[in-house]
Amino acid sequence: MNKIEHLGIAVKDASKSKEVFQKLLGKPAYKEERVESEGVATIFYELGPNKLELLEATNPESPIAKYLEKNPEGIHHIAIAVDDIHKEMERLKNEGFVFIKDQPKQGADNKLIAFIHPKSANGMLVELCQDR
Repeated sequence: MNKIEHLGIAVKDASKSKEVFQKLLGKPAYKEERVESEGVATIFYELGPNKLELLEATNPESPIAKYLEKNPEGIHHIAIAVDDIHKEMERLKNEGFVFIKDQPKQGADNKLIAFIHPKSANGMLVELCQDR
């Protein structure tokens, strides 16, 4: 595991949150992207070697929409950069962690991603990210 790649922040209104974070950070987002497979629109900000990812649901069935039904806006997940996602998934499975899906998939920001289920990570949703 290399570093915290980004913090994912669930938001109800991406355009309103974009204004807030642009003012807060003093710079514009460097990337906006929709990930149809996850039902989200994303907005990325760079902070040194790390990033913030704002996540807005694009449909009521998306994981972000379901998260926001039960929780307030805020940190949704922590993403950790890895060199070899398959190797890390195998290592973590051997340590007893459970993944939401058995295989990594394409995510935002040209990353291969996999999520560790919060039930096996002390209640926190953890994402592994590998550059493609």
